[in-house]
Amino acid sequence: MTQLYGIIGNPLSHTFSPGYFTAKFQRENIPAHYKMFPLPEVSDFPALVASYQFSGLNVTLPYKETIMPYLDEIDPVALEVGAVNTIQFEGKKMTGYNTDVFGFEQSLLAFMGDMSKITGALILGTGGAAKAVAHVLGKWSIPFLTVSTSGKGHLSYKEIDSNVLNTYHLLVNTTPLGMYPNTISCPSIPYTMVNENNFLYDLVYNPEKTLFLREGFKRGAKIKNGMEMLLLQAEKAWQIWNHPVM
Repeated sequence: MTQLYGIIGNPLSHTFSPGYFTAKFQRENIPAHYKMFPLPEVSDFPALVASYQFSGLNVTLPYKETIMPYLDEIDPVALEVGAVNTIQFEGKKMTGYNTDVFGFEQSLLAFMGDMSKITGALILGTGGAAKAVAHVLGKWSIPFLTVSTSGKGHLSYKEIDSNVLNTYHLLVNTTPLGMYPNTISCPSIPYTMVNENNFLYDLVYNPEKTLFLREGFKRGAKIKNGMEMLLLQAEKAWQIWNHPVM
C-alpha cells in the first residue's frame, strides 16, 4: 500500500521537504507520496487527519508549539523543548517528536568543530525553532540570550552592541526573516559591529545565502545556513516514522 506523508504549516512556499522526500522515495523505490497541507489555522488539524490516512507528518511554522495539544503523546525531548516538528502515526495514535534538536546539534558541531569555542550565543527569535536551539545550547552549557522585537523577558534588538556581540559571538537566526520569497528582510542587528570573531548560523535555507548571512560574511564572520540541519532532521523524522523510538 502506498504510504502518505506530508507537511503542515502556513505558508509552505519556502519548504524543500516535498522535493527532498519525493527524491528519496524515487531513489530508494519506496511506495510513498509526500505532499504539502497548508493549514489556515491549527484548529483545522483534526479535520485534516480525519480526511487522510497518514503515515507521518512534519510540522513547520507557525504550528510547532500549538500543535501539541492535538496529539496523544509527546516524546520527552519534544516535551522539554516545548515544540513538535514530527508526528508519528500508529493507528489512530499520534505521537509528537522534535527532530530539530538532533539536526541543529549535529550541524552546529560540524560548523564549530569544538563546542567549547562558543563563549555565548544570541538566539534571534522566540518561536518553536528557537526552543530547539535553546535546548541544544543548554545541553552543552553554553550561555545564551534570546532576542525579540518586543524585548519583554528577552533582550531587544536595540540592546545589541559591540560588547554583546563580543561576549555572545554565535548568532542563530530562528526567525523567518530573509526566507523566500521575502529575501530582502533580515534581523535588525547592528551588522557594522559584526566581525571575524562572530559566527552567524541561519536556520533559513531558502535562499542559500540570506541577507543576514551576506551581511555577516562581508565583515569576515563565519556563516552557515540551515540546509544541513534540514537534511539531518528529515532523516531523523524518517527513522522515527519507520522505526519508533518510544
